[in-house]
Amino acid sequence: MNEGTTRSPAGLAAVSDALLAMSRRLEVGDVLKTIVARARELLGARYAALGVPDDCGGFARFVVDGVDERTWKAIGPLPRQHGILAAMLHEGPQRLDDVRTDPRFEGWPAAHPEMTDFLGMPIRDGDEILGALYLANKERTHRAATEGESTDKEGAGPRAPAAGDDACGFTEEDEELLSLFAQHAAIALTNARLYERSRELTIAEERSRLAHELHDAVSQKLFSLRLTAQAAATLIDRAPARAKEAMGEVAALAAEATDELRAAVIELRPAALDEDGLVATLRSQVQVLDRAHT
Repeated sequence: MNEGTTRSPAGLAAVSDALLAMSRRLEVGDVLKTIVARARELLGARYAALGVPDDCGGFARFVVDGVDERTWKAIGPLPRQHGILAAMLHEGPQRLDDVRTDPRFEGWPAAHPEMTDFLGMPIRDGDEILGALYLANKERTHRAATEGESTDKEGAGPRAPAAGDDACGFTEEDEELLSLFAQHAAIALTNARLYERSRELTIAEERSRLAHELHDAVSQKLFSLRLTAQAAATLIDRAPARAKEAMGEVAALAAEATDELRAAVIELRPAALDEDGLVATLRSQVQVLDRAHT
């Protein structure tokens, strides 16, 4: 690694700011969004994305920055682990002057933005790949500004292009800076995952407690309702007034039981259901139960 590049005051300050922004987030989803936004800002890219791979050849989550919501919806289903994305996951960093000319490029949907220069970096925690982060279409004004900050040893002006620089909008220096950023991103993402798992287990325990309370409370209410209904049945012929009073108690007990059931169902309903949908929420709940009982 070129020490003078990624460890320059400007580079370290930018990474430090990004690290602080990531460390303030606890939810995995928020951390992913912060990583993507900060990476895009750090390197002056037009587009940025981060995919979290699953075990089925796809991505469990895919976060983008620089693409408006309408375009993102028009693009369609999430990408799969193939082509350049697969290369990032299995071969390491990818820096291309034009992703479209790479033999591994397999095209993209019609609504997908046109991308040229490309910089991809895996986010790793040891041997585990947490995500695939990539940037595309480096803004030329940003590149000119960052190059202008570097001077020669005499301080006489902007540095001359390094031998490793090429036609790619992203430079070797950018790759080194993104690599440093990815190391910090891995720490932030790992911490968020640990926090989320701890919270999920706490929620699972709380739901188990609520389920037991629901069983006890509703069982007691239904038992009282049955006894009151039986008493009303025996009073219908010989004491209609008392039978009518007992039926009123039955109605009241039934209403109370309904209210308790409704409140318990709301408490037990996963908050992620509205945001992530039924399939994703069920998958998450299965993972929580698996972690809780293994």
